[in-house]
Amino acid sequence: MTRIKCCGMTRIDDALLAAQLGADAIGVVLTARSKRRVTIEQAQAIVRALPPFVTSVTLFMDDDAAFVREAIEAIQPDLVQFHGAESDDWCAQFGRRYLKAIAMGEGAAALPSLHRYPGAAGLLLDGHGLGEAGGSGKAFDWSLMPRELSQPLILAGGLTPANVAEAIRIAHPWGVDVASGIESAPGIKDAHKLVDFIATVRRMDNQSR
Repeated sequence: MTRIKCCGMTRIDDALLAAQLGADAIGVVLTARSKRRVTIEQAQAIVRALPPFVTSVTLFMDDDAAFVREAIEAIQPDLVQFHGAESDDWCAQFGRRYLKAIAMGEGAAALPSLHRYPGAAGLLLDGHGLGEAGGSGKAFDWSLMPRELSQPLILAGGLTPANVAEAIRIAHPWGVDVASGIESAPGIKDAHKLVDFIATVRRMDNQSR
């Protein structure tokens, strides 16, 4: 089954709807570089409202270690996601299971970066360029998704209800991560797009059985 993470949540109702529709994980963005940024207090409220068995993920990008530690302690997420130039050791210092995003905007030249995070619970391949924030709505060449890595690979970047089926067919990811593709505005989720996105992923799962 393809796991689904809906990221960039800023409203409790959006997060609950995604969970009710079958999303496996909900992401909140804490880094100041994002237009979907929420405060620690807002993130706390969203995470605490989630039903059981839905994974909470907090996202950071080249943020100060003290701030990351403060946020993790306050929010108590299930996973932490790092989106910048953080090293494997830097990500591991917080004692939490973490995901590391890999900027695939440069195409095949980015693939060696996948081997630099042996401590990551999973790797998220996103379509943005080096140094750019995620949630840009940019896709990359899905055929570049490697098959030989032992870590779970999550496909992100430019996914929408209209293209996620094709993305899964080509990339065969362990999971998909969507933000801008289910929005009416940055941080504001569109219920119809949420329904269509999750239903399309599940339809692909059923076809592959």
